[in-house]
Amino acid sequence: MKIEIQIQDNISEQSIEELLMTSWQLPKKMRHLLRMQKGLAVNGESLAWSSKVKAGDCIQISLRPEDFPEPELLPGNPELADILYEDEHLIVANKPEAMKTHPNSPGEFALQNHLASKIGHPVYVVHRLDTETSGAILFAKHPLILPMLNRLLEEGKIHRNYLTLIEGQLPMPEMTVNKAIGRDRHDRHKRLVTKSGQTAISHFKTLEIFNKKSLVSCLLDTGRTHQIRVHLTSMGHPIIGDPLYSKAKDRLMLHARQISFPHPFTGQVLNISASSKTFDEGYQKEKQDKNQRDS
Repeated sequence: MKIEIQIQDNISEQSIEELLMTSWQLPKKMRHLLRMQKGLAVNGESLAWSSKVKAGDCIQISLRPEDFPEPELLPGNPELADILYEDEHLIVANKPEAMKTHPNSPGEFALQNHLASKIGHPVYVVHRLDTETSGAILFAKHPLILPMLNRLLEEGKIHRNYLTLIEGQLPMPEMTVNKAIGRDRHDRHKRLVTKSGQTAISHFKTLEIFNKKSLVSCLLDTGRTHQIRVHLTSMGHPIIGDPLYSKAKDRLMLHARQISFPHPFTGQVLNISASSKTFDEGYQKEKQDKNQRDS
C-alpha cells in the first residue's frame, strides 16, 4: 500500500524522525518497520531520518501487506453507504439504525462492507455505534492514519454529539453524569452502572419537554458500550424504543447527529453533521400524540 501526505502549514520545519515520532506520534513498531524497510521517501527521494522536512514537502509511505494486512470483507452494497465526508485518508458515514458497524462473524454484512464496496478498498473501524443507533461514524482509509485517529479518540479529541428522546424529565436542564459502566453478570448483552466498571462521563442538555418525554442532547467524554443508554436508564429515564433497557418501538430514539475532530495531517477541525429521517419521524410522531391529547 502506498500513501502520500503533503505536509501542511501546521507542521514546522523538523526532521523526518521528529515528524513521525512527535508530530504524527506513529507507534514505535510502525516507525521501526518504515526505517528497516526503507518505506519512506520525501519528494520521491529516500533520505536519512535526520533530514529536515517542511510545509509543502510530499511524504511517500509504503506499507507491506504482510505487515499491515487489510481486513477481509465480503462485498457489500454500495447503495447502503451514505458518505458524509471523504478525503484520501479518512471517511465519515451516516449509519442507519438496524445496521452493524462491522461484521462480527463470517458471512455477516455491515456498514464496513458497504463502505469498502463503495470506495473500492477496505476501511478500518475507529469507533462503533450500537446496531440500533444511527448517525455519524468515522473510519480510517489506511493503516497509517488508524493509530492517529485511535489516539485522538483516547485523548477525548473526537467529539460526538447525540440526540435522544427519553422517558420523563431529567432532574436538571443541564447535567453531567460520571458513573462507571461495566458488564451485567446476569445478561451478557447488557451493561450497567457499577463501581468496578470503566470510567464513563456523559453530558446531557434538555432541549424540549412534552408529553412526559424529553428531547435531550448528549455529549460524550468517553465511549463505553451502551454508555448513553445505561446512564439514562440508571436515572430512571430510558430512551424511547430501547429494546434492551426499556420497550421496543419502531426504532431506538438515539442518533449521532454530529462528529468533530482535528484532522491528523492538517490540524483542521472537521465538523460533520448527519440527519436521520426515521429519527425525525419518530420525534414528530411523539409531538403529534401530544398535540392530539392537548386538542
